[in-house]
Amino acid sequence: MQLSTKGRYAVMAMTDLALHGCDRAVSLAEIAERQQLSLAYLEQLFARLRRRGLVVSSRGPGGGYRLARPSQDLSVADVVLAVDEPLRATRCAGHSAGGCMKGGARCLTHDLWEETGHQIQGYLASVSLADVLAGRLRPQPQADAPPKAQPQSQPMAAA
Repeated sequence: MQLSTKGRYAVMAMTDLALHGCDRAVSLAEIAERQQLSLAYLEQLFARLRRRGLVVSSRGPGGGYRLARPSQDLSVADVVLAVDEPLRATRCAGHSAGGCMKGGARCLTHDLWEETGHQIQGYLASVSLADVLAGRLRPQPQADAPPKAQPQSQPMAAA
């Protein structure tokens, strides 16, 4: 699965906004400079983010953008989906019963990639912008998980 620049840039910009927009509106020019992104591209992305209710804008001196909700209430999936980035790993379009092969058949690995897409969507939905800023991205080890088996070394044969 490949996430396009649209989704990646939107997450980068929204994370920057979460970091720098706590007490004031932030201009897209500031975000573009800090994140080394195209201002024109950010304008397109933020129009979509505003329409989806993830950011609010203010005009005039000191104007710019603010998050519409606290960063802990905005998931990475919210941002990616707001800029119309599909989160699927199959090559089939839509959710039709048919597959991507001739005659509408599903390929042998369709279910694998479909489930992979669901797992990615679930993970991105579980990570908030606040989590990204705090570096809370790695899964915590489970207390009841068995320890990983260590590879057994083979005794060396005498020459």
